[in-house]
Amino acid sequence: MSEPETPAPPKADASAEQPSSTGLLLALATLIWMGAMLWSARATITGREDAEMEVTSTAYALPGAISAAIVTGAATGLAVLALLSRRRTLGATTRFAVATGTGLLIGSAGALTVVTINTEGWMYAVVGGTIAAAATIGGALAGFRVPRVISAIGWGAVAVFLVGFVLNLFQSPLLSALGSGDTQSSQASAAQWFSYGQSFLSGLAAGLVAYKLLRRARRSSGELDVPWGFYAVAGGGPGLLLVIAELLTRTAGSRVLELAGKVSDLELVVQQMLSGARLNSALVVLFVGALSAMFAVGRTIRPAEDDDEDSPAVPAVSRSGRVRRAPEEPATASEATTRPAAASDPEATHEADGRNTGADDDAGAAPAKVTTGKSDKAAD
Repeated sequence: MSEPETPAPPKADASAEQPSSTGLLLALATLIWMGAMLWSARATITGREDAEMEVTSTAYALPGAISAAIVTGAATGLAVLALLSRRRTLGATTRFAVATGTGLLIGSAGALTVVTINTEGWMYAVVGGTIAAAATIGGALAGFRVPRVISAIGWGAVAVFLVGFVLNLFQSPLLSALGSGDTQSSQASAAQWFSYGQSFLSGLAAGLVAYKLLRRARRSSGELDVPWGFYAVAGGGPGLLLVIAELLTRTAGSRVLELAGKVSDLELVVQQMLSGARLNSALVVLFVGALSAMFAVGRTIRPAEDDDEDSPAVPAVSRSGRVRRAPEEPATASEATTRPAAASDPEATHEADGRNTGADDDAGAAPAKVTTGKSDKAAD
């Protein structure tokens, strides 16, 4: 009797949530990042005695706080979804509601740290509302059913922040190495090259980090992988978040930038230059991160082997039943042993060839007899 077949276990989905310490660590890291940015902004703003300097300091701190809020909203939304998925599977509507609500809570907590600086002025209310909107958007992004990709984007964004933080620590010697001198033109040129270099290194770090995390998730889930196009999305995701942050700065936080530009004509020019530099940097991070992730995963893709190369070649057979061999094909052992005997008896060889030739001729002449039967009778 044959043994009863046991049903195979269901195959896991590569897009399903996998609660792990990595997701919780990402949420913790982004919360620390956002808290540090908001604390630094609050300390800088409250430390200014002049109202004009307070306004410009707020405008300078706004883009960084928005970027941190978007990433933190996405990371915390992923962590909450992973914890809830342990008990039951969440539908699409529930996922987006939970993720967006988590981002809104994180954004509201961050907005309070800014709004409480001065509850009478509208400027801090605008900044707080923009931060809350950024975190809510990040939480909504976590609602997509590609948690691996969102997590890789979050870690890539953290890598971008760390690269910028380290390079800014050594900004003075790096600017000197890039040719910064006493003239304004040399200083502007060195600052531009520094910005391009920082953007390139940030994008490269984002792409490689995203690639490593997705490959690690593939190995830990039994070789289940996301489509290769998602590697480009994960690598360029941090740059895309920077673009979204810049758009929020120019729209929701536009009143703060306009107020800072009214301080002086020089401050207006500086704000315009910084806004353009931030957008260019975000685009460089986006494209470099996507390309580096694609190149990294492209090195691991192997072409599929042709089935015709694996299947054995079928030998050609003549009408007499003999195998036709290519000129370069060696003879088999059985045929090699029969060849000397055939060579020693030429009459037997000639007789065998005659029989084979006769069989071939009979096979070819049979149709002719059928067609020419009447003419043969006439001849007889």
